Amino acid sequence: MTNLADFQPLHFLWSVTDRVATLRLNRPDRKNPLTFDSYAELRDLFRALVYAKDVDVVIFASNGGNFCSGGDVHDIIGPLIGKPMKDLLAFTRMTGDLVKAMMNCGKPIIAAVDGVAVGAGAIVAMAADLRLATPQAKCAFLFTRVGLAGCDMGACAILPRIIGQGRAAELLYTGRTMSAAEGERWGFWNALHEADALEAEALVLARRLADGPTFAHSVTKTQLNTEWNMTLDQAIEAEAQAQAICMQTQDFERAYRAFVAKEKPVFAGD
Repeated sequence: MTNLADFQPLHFLWSVTDRVATLRLNRPDRKNPLTFDSYAELRDLFRALVYAKDVDVVIFASNGGNFCSGGDVHDIIGPLIGKPMKDLLAFTRMTGDLVKAMMNCGKPIIAAVDGVAVGAGAIVAMAADLRLATPQAKCAFLFTRVGLAGCDMGACAILPRIIGQGRAAELLYTGRTMSAAEGERWGFWNALHEADALEAEALVLARRLADGPTFAHSVTKTQLNTEWNMTLDQAIEAEAQAQAICMQTQDFERAYRAFVAKEKPVFAGD
């Protein structure tokens, strides 16, 4: 799919306005849990975003006062009991594929979190590039509380890089709720906003990113993710090559000409 404005998902809400997409899970009566089908459809959407020409930024928003309550107890947790290892591994790989698709989609993702973001919901917020929340937001990586390890969907790799090893270890071992104030203080949330202003603030941030330079933003996202596994020398060389590529874009020339003319550059993503 190269154009996603007309995409009509079966398992969540989706809209595109002026190159900013807004996505929200649509089971507010249950605090928006994920199902087998919504996991798969989300994975496929973020994979398709790599090729989308009409979306530059994604807002993953809340619905009905909550973000996501994780895997549905009745639609996922119950059916997993007693399944053979082959089927269990297929499921856990699919959930991990959603995180990989989010991180590799080439578009900045902003999580706008109100209320509950727990289990897989906390992971989705974690996998976003930028995270805004309300003071009422409750985030918990509660896998150990249901008898599972804290190492779910990349949590042991990604969370320590955001909030530090010790804080991540505490949350992943105990499964306790991280308050909004803690999350902001630790750097998990980029900012806190009241519920009635949350999406407006997310849109302001999304609009700033969508106004470009969008090609350079895509390169930034790629480097933020790929440099995890590089030495410092490798990272500096990779960034040298990335910047040389960006210096060939029309946006780079536009910025120069605007600076000389004492004007604000108008980027076009090319």
